[in-house]
Amino acid sequence: MRAGQPISAPPQPVVVTLGNPNTGKSTLFNRLTGLRQKVSNYPGVTVEQVSGDCDLGDIHVRLVDVPGTYSLAAMSPDEIVAVDVLRGAIPDLGPPQAVIVVVDATNLRRNLFLASQVLEAGLPTVIALNMIDRLPVLGMTVDHDALAQRLGCPVIPVAATTGAGIEALKQVLAAAIGSDSAPQFSINIDLDQAASELARSLSSSSPISRLEASRALIDAGGYAEARLLDVCGESVAQRLDELRQRVGGGRDLATLEARDRYSWIQSQLDGVEQHEPTARRPALALVDRVINHPVAGTLLFALVMVVVFQAVFAAAGPLVATIDFLTGTLGQRTAAVMGDGLFARFIIEGVIAGVGSVVVFLPQIVILFAFIIVLEDSGYMARAAFLMDRVMRGMGLSGQSFIPMLSSFACAVPGIMGTRVIANKHDRLATILAAPFMTCSARLPVYSLLIAAFIPDTRYAGGWINLQGLILFALYILGITGGAFTAWLVSRVFWARNKSRFLLEMPPYRLPNIKAVTSKLVSRAFIFLKRAGTVIFMVAMIVWVLASFPRHMDRAPGRTGEAVAAQQLERSYLGKMSRGIAPLFSPLGWDWKVTAAVVASFPAREVVIAVLGTIYAVGEESDAAATTLSGRIKAARHADGRLVYTLPMVIGLMIFFAFCLQCASTVAVMRRETGTWGWPTAAWIYMTGLGYLGALFAYQFGTWLQIP
Repeated sequence: MRAGQPISAPPQPVVVTLGNPNTGKSTLFNRLTGLRQKVSNYPGVTVEQVSGDCDLGDIHVRLVDVPGTYSLAAMSPDEIVAVDVLRGAIPDLGPPQAVIVVVDATNLRRNLFLASQVLEAGLPTVIALNMIDRLPVLGMTVDHDALAQRLGCPVIPVAATTGAGIEALKQVLAAAIGSDSAPQFSINIDLDQAASELARSLSSSSPISRLEASRALIDAGGYAEARLLDVCGESVAQRLDELRQRVGGGRDLATLEARDRYSWIQSQLDGVEQHEPTARRPALALVDRVINHPVAGTLLFALVMVVVFQAVFAAAGPLVATIDFLTGTLGQRTAAVMGDGLFARFIIEGVIAGVGSVVVFLPQIVILFAFIIVLEDSGYMARAAFLMDRVMRGMGLSGQSFIPMLSSFACAVPGIMGTRVIANKHDRLATILAAPFMTCSARLPVYSLLIAAFIPDTRYAGGWINLQGLILFALYILGITGGAFTAWLVSRVFWARNKSRFLLEMPPYRLPNIKAVTSKLVSRAFIFLKRAGTVIFMVAMIVWVLASFPRHMDRAPGRTGEAVAAQQLERSYLGKMSRGIAPLFSPLGWDWKVTAAVVASFPAREVVIAVLGTIYAVGEESDAAATTLSGRIKAARHADGRLVYTLPMVIGLMIFFAFCLQCASTVAVMRRETGTWGWPTAAWIYMTGLGYLGALFAYQFGTWLQIP
C-alpha cells in the first residue's frame, strides 16, 4: 500500500476498537457484535482483521477490532496495522468514522498513553473505561465525568464481562459518528509542528498523513520510517535527521515523547483517580512474590502442569469409556438393522468406526482446554510468561515467544500467527520453527489411545498420581525440549542473536467468568467436532474405499469371516500401496497397517486414529471380544505371529508423533508467515527426520533390552 494513498470510504460507517493487551478489548468487541463476526487478513500483511456488525439504534456500523498494542510506535506487523487503520489506508475499509479506545480503569496511567496518541490523530473518539467492577475490590475510584471533561471526549464506564454500560456506550458512539467534535490538542507542540512540516514537504511527491509523518519522525528504525524511505527514497532520511536534531537537540525523540506524554497523563489524572487502602493488597503482593520467584514460581508452574495432565486421564476416563461404549453399540445396532451389505459396511466401518474413534477423545481435549482457559483468564499465564523469560532466552528466544508457544499447545496455527507481536525478526522466525513441536490437541488422541492401551494404570502417592498421567506429561516435556533445542540451534547456526526487550502487561488477578470460560470451551470443542465431521470424515471415507476395493470375496471352505476380511484388506488398494513403502518403516517395528495409518495422517495427525479405526474395522482379525480400537491394536500381529504393538514400538510411535510435522495447515501458515517455501520445507524434513530417528532408537534399543 503506497504511503498516504487515499482510500474511498465504504457506504457502511466504520468504527475501530483500539486498546492495550489485557484490557478486555476482545470481550467488549464480542459484546457489541455478538456472533456477527468474520475474520480475514489485512491486505499486504499476515495480520488478521476481525470485524463484525453492530447496531447503534438506527445506525448500522462495521466494527473493526485492531490487534492490541501499547502505543502507535510501530515495531511489529501488528502495530503498523493500527496506524494504517487510523489514517484510513486500508482498502475496502476507508477512514474510520469513530474510534473506541478501550482503557483498563485499574491502570489509567499506562492505558492513557495509547489513548492520548489516538486523540492527537483528530478522530471522533470515545473512551470505554472498562473493568469498573474491579475498582471497589482494589480500593479505587475514578471520576469519569471529570476525566471526560479534561480529555475533551466522552468517557463511558463499562464492565465488558457483565455487560454493564454497554447500552450507554452504544448511544454515545452513535452520537459521535459523523460529528465534527474531534479532540484538538498537542502534547509537544514542537514535535507536532515538525511532523506537519514533514508531511507538507512530501505532499507533492508522496502525500502522507500527519499521523504517519509523526510516527516516522519519532520511532527511529520503526515500520513507519522504513515504509516512508521505501516510498520516498533515501533522500528523506537526511530530512528526518535534520528534524530530529532540531526538535530533540541530540536526544531520542521517543524518550522525549514518553516523558512529555506521561507528564501530561499525570496532570489529567490529578484528582480524578483516588486510591484507598485495602486488606487484599498485601495478600496479592505475597501471591505475586511466590509466583514470580525464580525457584518457587518454577516449581509451582511444574506442579500446575502435572495436575493438568493428571486430570486429563483421571477425570476423562469414565467419559471416554462411555463414548467408546456408545460408539460400539451404535455400530452393532446399525449392523443389526442394515445387515452386512456394502453400504452397511461403509456406514459401520467408515463413518462410525472412523469418526467415532476420534470423537471418543473429546472429553480429554475439553478438560485440557478448560484448564488452559482458566489459567489464562485468572491472570496466571502472563506471570508464567514473565517467569519463563530467562528460560526462553536460554533457548535463543525472548519472553515474547512464550505466549505464542503456549498457544501452540492448543494448535500450532494460531501459535505461529501469534508471533506477529515479536518485533525481532530472528526471534520471530525461531519461534515459528519451534512452535510445531509443542504438543497440540491433535496429538492428544494419539497419545491417549496408546497410553490407555499399553501403559498400566499404576497409582502412586495414595492414588493421587498415576503413571499414565506422568507419561503424558513426559511427552509434553519431550515436545518442549524439541522446540527449545530447535530454537537454540537456529539462533546459533543461522545468526547471532541480538538482545531484545520483553515488555508484558501483568493483568490483575481475577476469578474467571463462568460464562466466558464456557463460551470459549464450547467454541474450541465445536472446532474439534467440526474437524472430525469434515477433514477426518473425508479421510476416513477415502481410506475405507481404498481398503474395501477392489473386492475379493474368497469364500473357500474353512475360511473364517475374519480371515476373509484380512485377505480383502491385504489385496485392496490401501494394502498394496502400504506394503510398497512398509520396508522403509519396518526398522521402527511398524507393519503395513501402521504405515498406512501414519502416511495417511500427514495432512492432519489426528486422522491416524480414524484411519486405524477404519483399517481394523475392515480387516478385523482379532479376538471377538476385542470390539474397541484399543482391544484390536493390542491383538494385532505380524505375519509371523509376533505382536505388532510391543512397548518399544509404542514408545517409538509416540516419539514419532511428538516430533513429526504432520499438519498441512501448519505448513501452509509457516509459508504465509515466512513468505517462502524454504523454511516450511526445511522444518518438515527436519521434524520428520527427528521423529524417524527417535522411533528407530526407541524400538531398536527396547527390543535389544528384550522389553515385551
